[in-house]
This record gives sequence, C-alpha cells and structure tokens, in this order.
Amino acid sequence: MAAVLIDSFGRTAVDLRVSLTDRCNLRCTYCMPEEGLQWLGKPQLLTDEEIVRLVGVAVRDLGVTGVRFTGGEPLLRPGLVGIVAACAALEPRPELSLTTNGIGLARTAAALRGAGLDRVNVSLDTLDAATFHTLTRRDRLRDVLAGMAAADAAGLTPVKVNTVLMRGVNDHEAADLLAWCLERGYELRFIEQMPLDAQHGWDRRSMVTAEEILERLAARFALTPEPSTRRGAAPAERWLVDGGPAVVGVIGSVTRPFCAACDRTRLTADGQVRNCLFAREETDLRAALRSGAGDAELARLWRAAMWGKKAGAGIDDPEFLQPVRPMSAIGG
Repeated sequence: MAAVLIDSFGRTAVDLRVSLTDRCNLRCTYCMPEEGLQWLGKPQLLTDEEIVRLVGVAVRDLGVTGVRFTGGEPLLRPGLVGIVAACAALEPRPELSLTTNGIGLARTAAALRGAGLDRVNVSLDTLDAATFHTLTRRDRLRDVLAGMAAADAAGLTPVKVNTVLMRGVNDHEAADLLAWCLERGYELRFIEQMPLDAQHGWDRRSMVTAEEILERLAARFALTPEPSTRRGAAPAERWLVDGGPAVVGVIGSVTRPFCAACDRTRLTADGQVRNCLFAREETDLRAALRSGAGDAELARLWRAAMWGKKAGAGIDDPEFLQPVRPMSAIGG
C-alpha cells in the first residue's frame, strides 16, 4: 500500500476534515432537534495535543495538503487558536481553514489569522432575523454577520458563505443572498440539503436541488460556467456572475455527486477516521494512539481505512442508509 492515502479506486485523499467538537450553539432544524443531542464526554474527545499529532501524521507521512477544522461548532473548542498555531508550524505547512456558524468569530478572527488560519467558511441560510430564528431556534443573526465582517477585516479571505435552502422557508432568498454577498466581496456557495440530520427526517422531495437553485439565480443574474479552472475534486460547481470576476458555487451533493474525484478524509472529535461523509464504518485512531502506537502504526491504520473507501456515497441507491452519526458529530 502506498504511503499516501489512496483507495482501491485510485483516488488520493489530500484534504483532511478535523472535527474539534460535536457541540453546537445553534439548533438548526436540518441538523439536530431543539433539545440538542447527547454530547461526547471530555475523556472521549481527542486532546489538543492528540489532534495536532494526528494532523502531523497526515501532513508529514500521508500527503495531506489541506486541513479544515469543523464541528459541531469549532469556535466552541477552547484550545482552537493553539491548535491552529501548532498545525501552521508543521512542515510542510498545510493550508488551514475553518467552517463555522460565525457566532464568536467577531472576537476570535484576528487571533485565528495571527495563529496561521488562512480562510473561513461561514454558514448563513438567511438574511431575515425571523427566518434565522425559525431555522436555528436562536436569535443570533447579528452575531453571525458581525463575525463575517471581522473575518473579512482580519484577512481571512475570501470569506466563503455556505447556504442550505429549505423549500418554503428560505428558498425565495437565493438571489437576495447572492446580491448581498456580491456587495461585500464574499463568495457564496449553495449546498443541497443532505441526509445527515440527527432526526433522520430528510426527504428528497422537499430538497431544493442544484438545478432549482440555478433557476432562481438566473432570474436575476447572468450565470456562465467558470472557464478558468476544472472542478476536479472541488465539491462546488462555480459560475461567473454577470460575466465575473465574482463567482457563485453550487454543491449538488445529492443530485450532482462528485464521488469519483473525492479527495477527502475525515477525523472525528473522538479520534475516528471516516473515509466518506456517509460512511457507516469508522477506524479508531484514538485507541491506538492512547495505547502507545507510533506514528508509523497510526499512518498504517489510516491508510488501511482509506483503502476501503466505497466508489460512491450511494444516496441514489434504494437501499441507502443514513450514517448513524449526524453531521454535527461527523464534522462538515
């Protein structure tokens, strides 16, 4: 087996998603119930040092070039700035990014940038305060917008915005959200709702598809496929808006899957390797690490986990089963 994270279909994983916590301070309807979930206990979570060590194995020994910190909500991790700084000091240095709901980003953006974070993705599904409360069950829209502005001012650019449209809730805001992002120099990416909610209530019939999203945008903007780059392993298909240079992305994870070019590997907050977002199996690196395994053994286990990656997520398969863990526990 090669030293890199290659699977049996010839795909090589160079993009590592690291969940820092399963906790979140929002209760988005498409993610978790209003009462929240049973969070992982502290002994189950990787320590800051364990996270940095495993990221180091991935970067030095397995060819990973990009690391994205996720959650839950990663800004709830007390040691986040230190983790970023330690990962930025690795050789070779990986590109470091963060996916966040933006709450708390206003007070941490500058420190994260100083620690070595390169950019952020902020989840924002609506510009309407009442709709935000309906979707997230929290009145925090002002904090999210302030966090985005702080990230932009700190140089965590381009600030990317992740939006999930819900039929009959916020799908009428697609063009307004794009206009708002264009005014501020943010890069908007719409994401099809995926079957990763804790309630297992996802329904394909209510999902706003990539095709529908593009139709809504085309009613106000001229969209042309971005000619300068190939999509490759990037999840978003990108379009120039009104001739460019601004772009908008659409991630059609369900109707336009990109499994054939996937380059991701995932590490959960409790130290499990997942070779696919929708995987139903995991490989326990935490137990190996805590039992004294060396870096070479950790790398071997990680390579074996990735070798078994399936050809596709299988959402279109009639026998598709959601992962037991919801998105908040897997990491985005």
